[in-house]
Amino acid sequence: MSVDKQHELQRLLDRARELEREIIAEDLPLWKPTGFYGAYYATTGFLLGIFGAMTSLLVNVIGAPIVRKSPLELIRVYLTFPFGEKALSLARGAENVYAVPDGLIVAFGCCLYLATGMIVGVPFHVLMMKWAGDAPLGRRLAVGTVLALGLWVINFYGILIWLQPVLLGGNWITDPQILPWWVAAATHLVYGWTMAALAPLGQYSAYQPPEPLSPTRVAT
Repeated sequence: MSVDKQHELQRLLDRARELEREIIAEDLPLWKPTGFYGAYYATTGFLLGIFGAMTSLLVNVIGAPIVRKSPLELIRVYLTFPFGEKALSLARGAENVYAVPDGLIVAFGCCLYLATGMIVGVPFHVLMMKWAGDAPLGRRLAVGTVLALGLWVINFYGILIWLQPVLLGGNWITDPQILPWWVAAATHLVYGWTMAALAPLGQYSAYQPPEPLSPTRVAT
C-alpha cells in the first residue's frame, strides 16, 4: 500500500471516530416501549399463528387415517360453519372413509383454517408473552396447554354450540358423532404447544446501537 493511500485511509478512520464521538455527545435517547409492548406481540402473534394452525392441521392429516377418516376430515367438518350441512355432503367413499372431491373448496377450507389460526394467534401470543415471556420451554408449554384448552372450551362450548345453530340451523362442529371432543381438544393442544415453542421468535428485543470503532492505527 502506498504512503498516500495509508494516509487517506487513516484520515477516513479518524473522521469516522470523530463522527461517532459527536453522535454519542448528542446523547439522543433511543425509543423504548413503556411497560408491556402489546402492539408488537399482537403483530408477531398474528404471524406465528399460521405456523400453529399449519402444525395442528398437519397432525390431523397424519392421524386421521389411523381412525379410518379422510386426511382432510377436519377441513370437511370445519367447512360446516360457512356452508352448513352441505359441507358434509362433500364427502364420498366407502366404509366411512371420506374424500373431498372439490379441490377448490378444500383449498378454501385450508386457507380459512390458517387465517383463523392467525387471528387467534394475536390474543394467544399476547397472553403467552405476558405470563411466560422469559420463561423456559417447560413453563411456556404449561401456559400454552392452559390457553389452548381454554380456547377450545370458549370456542366450542361458549360460542359455536349456539352460534352455528342460530346462523346455519344445525350443530355439526360440536357434535361428538361428527367431531369427537378429544380430537378437537388435541387439535387445540397442538396449536398451543406450537405457539409456546415458537414464542421466543416473537420476543421483543430493543435496538442496540453499534459499538464505536476501536482506535486502531494504520501501519506505515
